[in-house]
Amino acid sequence: MFNTTNIKYIGVNDHKIDLFEGQYPVPEGMAYNSYLILDEKIAVVDSVEASFSDQWLGNIRSILGDRSPDYLIVQHMEPDHSGSIRTFMDAFPLTKIVASSMAFNMMQNFFGTDFCDRQIVVGDKDSLSLGARTLLFTTAPMVHWPEVIMTYDDKDKILFSADAFGKFGALTDSSTEADKENWTCEARKYYFGIVGKYGAQVQTLLGKLSGLDIKCICPLHGPQLTENLSYYLNLYDTWSSYKAEEEGITIAYTSVYGNTKKAVELLADTLRRKGCQNVTIYDLARCDMFEAVEDAFRYDKLILATTTYNGEIFPFMAHFIHHLVERNYSNRKVAFMENGSWAPVAARTMKEMLACSEKITYSSTVVRIKSAIDEENISQIETLAEELLIDDPAETPEVIIDEPKKKQFVCKVCGYVYEGEELPEGFTCPLCKRSAEDFEEREM
Repeated sequence: MFNTTNIKYIGVNDHKIDLFEGQYPVPEGMAYNSYLILDEKIAVVDSVEASFSDQWLGNIRSILGDRSPDYLIVQHMEPDHSGSIRTFMDAFPLTKIVASSMAFNMMQNFFGTDFCDRQIVVGDKDSLSLGARTLLFTTAPMVHWPEVIMTYDDKDKILFSADAFGKFGALTDSSTEADKENWTCEARKYYFGIVGKYGAQVQTLLGKLSGLDIKCICPLHGPQLTENLSYYLNLYDTWSSYKAEEEGITIAYTSVYGNTKKAVELLADTLRRKGCQNVTIYDLARCDMFEAVEDAFRYDKLILATTTYNGEIFPFMAHFIHHLVERNYSNRKVAFMENGSWAPVAARTMKEMLACSEKITYSSTVVRIKSAIDEENISQIETLAEELLIDDPAETPEVIIDEPKKKQFVCKVCGYVYEGEELPEGFTCPLCKRSAEDFEEREM
């Protein structure tokens, strides 16, 4: 567990939780990280979920004894990190809260008070001296709530990164970033599940962080990162740019009576026989849906296979595509397999659902099954596999040409990005409800 002479870990593990945020399966539990900074002044960085208040306060008192913290830094108001604020403030009546103005507004909503007599409001590039070290604050709106700030310790070169660079899973005494494959898998799933919609805001944040000398990253979930930080920063750059992390093919399917499944397995075998090393298959009715979402963003190609169902597509497939589109799925090649006994429309429906996704290239070959696989389907599968494995993009049919870049207008309050030729008159931010006056054009 992470500890230095002046920075102490005081977080807790939640092994009872089954679904994080009510939807993400977390069989390994979750860590709610919190940190204690010891200097001439004492600062606590973030609290924990309310049911762990007593344990967390015990962690603090085991280090401080009768001393009282001078500051509670609230970087993020989501309840798994803010749930114990009220209990903490009752326990330490002289402590001041350091947070963004929007965070104090949220405290009023959560606790019925914004602690107005104990506030220190901070924004971008503000600082707070603790003695030998100064804490520098960076706003990070929509990574992944609008009130988020991050905190940089200029002495030990530590970035307290709020929810960024976090992962699913509770911590153990041996939890480090050394197991990069496990970290990357769970962090990727966490990123695209929680933050994936806000790539533009993450890109803005990475630009701000590029000027800092960072030796360690302390997130609010997952282990502290101390080695090869460029690896993690580069991953966040790739993910927030919606680029494929590596070459490979994800096949996501639903199958009612097993015939679509047989076609998918035949296609996967054909792809592997032709040399594709990375092929992952997900039965959307039975798998962890967010594992499938993770791999769809990880690899550069995606195959969607489903049945026509009530004149549309099978519900699990519709749910999956919704998750992709909601998270700005783009820069990929997509192929379709459909099954329908009398009027198959699944391929058309899936393509329509992806219509707002940018820079998608569609394979010209569509595998169309009518109830069960026949010789024509076997030939289509062979052709589709060959098409998907073409190396030269110029040989790939139906390439979509990128449209000219639009202007971007950024909300100065929450970081929402509007793209278009001009910001519409009377426009209101859909996230924080501010007017067009609170938007500024971003240089492209």
